[in-house]
Amino acid sequence: MPQQVVLASSNPGKLKEFQQLLADVGFDVLPQGQFDVTDAEETGLSFVENAIIKARNACVATGLPALADDSGIEVDALEGRPGIYSARFAGPGATNESNNAKLLEQLQGVAPAARTARYQCVLVYMRHANDPTPIICQGSWEGRILEAPQGDGGFGYDPLFYVPSHECAAAELSKDEKGRISHRAKALQALLQNLSETSS
Repeated sequence: MPQQVVLASSNPGKLKEFQQLLADVGFDVLPQGQFDVTDAEETGLSFVENAIIKARNACVATGLPALADDSGIEVDALEGRPGIYSARFAGPGATNESNNAKLLEQLQGVAPAARTARYQCVLVYMRHANDPTPIICQGSWEGRILEAPQGDGGFGYDPLFYVPSHECAAAELSKDEKGRISHRAKALQALLQNLSETSS
């Protein structure tokens, strides 16, 4: 019998990704919307804090174990911004396009070599709302910020995120390739390892 776990996210893409990967290790991933869970207010000051807030919120509302992720992009020339504010960098109601436009604007005049950046992803798995030792896994993906968008795949900052190993923007990678090398892929691999060890 698969172990049920609630995904603390309303993102259908993330749900599908987690369902596919965790089915192999005996987990049935359910969307929080199925339980009418409202999104937690992300008041943390780090990816870890925000992921814990989201996971605990889903645990409290459903009584089931929960999984949450918090991710974003850190740009060295901007002292790590937008970081935890990546999704709302351009303000409330920000879109991918407005966030990308603001990032380009803030990096105007910064030389290519100084445009280093990385995507970060933190995953948190909580067995119950008062879990004192949640499983926390992190993955990062190094690159740099381009001077203009390239490609039309992916989402978020992918058209601006240059992947040196593949000599293209993240938005130009195939879905399968991105799913193999991205920050979320690395964090998920670490989580799968942890969950298979705890469930065996």
